[in-house]
Amino acid sequence: MPIIYVVSDSVGETAELVTKAAISQFNDAGMILKRFPYVEDHEHIDEVISLVSLDKGMIAYTLVKPDIRNYMKVKAEEAGLYACDLIGPLMDQIEQLSGKKPLNEPGLVRKLDEDYFKKVEAIEFAVKYDDGRDPRGILKADIVLIGVSRTSKTPLSQYLAHKRLKVANVPIVPEVDPPEELFNVPPEKCFGLKISPEKLNNIRRERLISLGLNDQASYANIERIKEELVYFEKVVSRIGCAVIDVTNKAVEETANSILSYFQNK
Repeated sequence: MPIIYVVSDSVGETAELVTKAAISQFNDAGMILKRFPYVEDHEHIDEVISLVSLDKGMIAYTLVKPDIRNYMKVKAEEAGLYACDLIGPLMDQIEQLSGKKPLNEPGLVRKLDEDYFKKVEAIEFAVKYDDGRDPRGILKADIVLIGVSRTSKTPLSQYLAHKRLKVANVPIVPEVDPPEELFNVPPEKCFGLKISPEKLNNIRRERLISLGLNDQASYANIERIKEELVYFEKVVSRIGCAVIDVTNKAVEETANSILSYFQNK
């Protein structure tokens, strides 16, 4: 039964996937795959060549370091083995097309995948712990946003999540005591979002109108808004966290301020 050795300088997932795709075109040719990961030096290649020669098999490989790739090619030819370089020719053509040199670092695809999954995890976290719906998220978060209603807490949480940061946000309302968890996390993790009463009044009135509601409701009342902001100041003062004025800032600007502070703390 034919044996194909799938050889890689990383875990070998890419090489195995491509090889399986090729085998699928032969209506179950009864081939056996043997993955041989983390091949990083000449001794490893010599071992592979020896095993493949005994099994009378072939090699499909993804080796990004030029010297290791070339060594595999030469040794396979010397042993009279079938060996297919799955990534080298493509890298060579991309180099010619782009005029840039490859990094030649094994495992970069896997690093990109891990980065992607961290981003997805952060986005799911932001949704789960949005608007104070579960205070337990405060203790798990990288960043906690605090503010009265309509200070862009949710879009800011999502924006930061795309930077792979787990963000929880907590609304501040005078009639509701803040969750105790807010006072049990390091203050440097928390950011209060401050806004001028006039700006907030305009935002809330527009929100009510968009919902088909009366823009004279207490939610958009200027005195009520001032009361909420006074209470907000008391809460952030008790926490001792940084406060960012978001009155005339886009979400991106506020996020950059937080990222700068967060990265330099």
